[in-house]
Amino acid sequence: MPRSPRSFVRRRRTGSRVVKRGEIYFVNLSPTQGREQAGYRPVLVISADAINRQPLVVTVVVGTSAKQVPRDYPTNVRVSARESGLPQDTVFLCFQVRSLDPARFIDAQTGQERLAGTLPTARMREVEQALKLVLSLP
Repeated sequence: MPRSPRSFVRRRRTGSRVVKRGEIYFVNLSPTQGREQAGYRPVLVISADAINRQPLVVTVVVGTSAKQVPRDYPTNVRVSARESGLPQDTVFLCFQVRSLDPARFIDAQTGQERLAGTLPTARMREVEQALKLVLSLP
């Protein structure tokens, strides 16, 4: 009997593979409301690894095609496909913070995670700076 995506995530989180801060996954963000980013798109994990190891939620910022965001804003971080491992240049919208159930990181048909890439440490620092602006943190 095949495992459900949820049971696979629980096993994976207690096993050797855990979603990690700085990793980029493709997830389906629907359903949404209003101006929330919807559909199948990249998300960057920003929650601490200590939290990611728990069977809770994973906090992310949402990415969108760089073609859709022609200007740079202090709350966004633009990354190239080459440095991120994504198929195209992407802008991470740090004002679009979401907490997701771990099952969203698993493809329901294949049971495989949708890991797309990893953001370099220096670029994660830029994300942290943008999040400080968004959340009014010192």
